[in-house]
Amino acid sequence: MADPLLTISDLSIGFKEDLVRDISLEVHSGEIIAVLGPSGIGKTTLVRTIAGLVRPRQGSFELHLPSQGGLGYIPQRLGLVRHASVYHNVNLGARASLPLLKGKREERIERVTSAISALGLKEKIHEPIRRLSGGQIRRVATARALAQRPKLLLADEFLSELDHSTVDVVIEAVQTLIDSGNSIIMVEHHEENVELIATRIWLIQNEQLLDMSIEEWRKRQEEEE
Repeated sequence: MADPLLTISDLSIGFKEDLVRDISLEVHSGEIIAVLGPSGIGKTTLVRTIAGLVRPRQGSFELHLPSQGGLGYIPQRLGLVRHASVYHNVNLGARASLPLLKGKREERIERVTSAISALGLKEKIHEPIRRLSGGQIRRVATARALAQRPKLLLADEFLSELDHSTVDVVIEAVQTLIDSGNSIIMVEHHEENVELIATRIWLIQNEQLLDMSIEEWRKRQEEEE
């Protein structure tokens, strides 16, 4: 098996007390991992810890990624520049992984326009973010990640506020990233979306993270019905 993109060792996360403890696992290329569990149980904290925004309470993790643009992150609040255009925001993703050097401009433009088209936003390319609907704004955040092409993408509820047809468009676009050997860890609440895209499940309950394949998770769901 190829070297992992992420190694987690005896990790406990939380703030004044543990939300999840004793996590030890690896993430490899081509995986789509859905983080599941009730609200407030630690899903977002886990993703923010891996992103380097929250310090672990104990243990460690190591990212085996390119230093420039290897890690992508779509936070719940998306982090877009609301007064700037769709193109500007998606270009920030491309610039994260492509240095601002002579000869890279055409490649950045191609990445940006391709990502915008893939997410069905071509007609909105010059619109400022503040004029878009909630679903369109979420698609811009995904397009920004696609333009960056990170080896590991962390996505916190990036499929929320999208109707079924738009979810299909976003998943198809993200699948191109996965087919290139990249991976995604996504916080998700809707089981139907998990069924559409996930290959692996991290289920958080009782301060523990249960790591299972999508097939194991489906079997567990059937047994609980």
